Amino acid sequence: MMIPLEDLFNDVLAKAQRGLGLSDADLATASRIPQPLLKSAKDGSADPATLLALAPVLNLHGASLVTLAQNTWLPRPIEMAGLARFNTLFGDMTVNAYVIWDPSSKRAAAFDTGADAHPIIEFIEDNGLTLESIFITHTHPDHIADLDRLRLRTRCQNVFSHTQEPWPDTQSFSIDPTTTWPLGSLKIQPRSTHGHARGGVTYVVTGLANPVAIVGDALFASSMGGGMISYADALATNRKEIFTLPDNTIICPGHGPYTTVAEEKAHNPFYPEFK
Repeated sequence: MMIPLEDLFNDVLAKAQRGLGLSDADLATASRIPQPLLKSAKDGSADPATLLALAPVLNLHGASLVTLAQNTWLPRPIEMAGLARFNTLFGDMTVNAYVIWDPSSKRAAAFDTGADAHPIIEFIEDNGLTLESIFITHTHPDHIADLDRLRLRTRCQNVFSHTQEPWPDTQSFSIDPTTTWPLGSLKIQPRSTHGHARGGVTYVVTGLANPVAIVGDALFASSMGGGMISYADALATNRKEIFTLPDNTIICPGHGPYTTVAEEKAHNPFYPEFK
């Protein structure tokens, strides 16, 4: 199943404007766009000339923004042995959780729970996996809504959260270059991608056919999480910790479809320097 993109082009505009602290008057003046045209763009009118004028003021890549507005690109579908996604309904949106496992030993780890851990529990049971650990990308409610049930039903004793967002009855960890967890023949390494959340973590998993980065809400296909804590930090930590990964790294976001580092370098408006 191909999950739709999380954000529309006007969501990208709003996140960038809010993150930079620009008023509508500031943005209209700097882009030389009349305020009625600006309002139309923010309301969803995909006029390419307007978007191309707004993009440099917002430090966005204009052509990628237009592509997003015209719905002319989607990331390619991804399937890989050892990786499964679970997309569940939380209010009026959907949220992703993931299971990664070592195909030889069938030792598994879950990353977040989504709104309903039932599909994860069934998948683990149906495939004869042993859930050794649960890793939290960040503690926003949609990502850990069913943590207690997942932990209880799978009897998983190892639940990890970052020290900047410690969660009750979990093992909190700090991040340094030596922080890793083995999972059979696989290795899990955390990277700090804070900005959307105070303790946002990206978990990089190596040992499968492609590297995998479970990024929470740090990055979405053609977008990123809002800078709820710090927009500047959200941009910077993504650049440092995600965009430096190999191009074939599969990005597993908290919302929206799979993507890859290469695809985001080519299509994400927030990162014009890679175009």
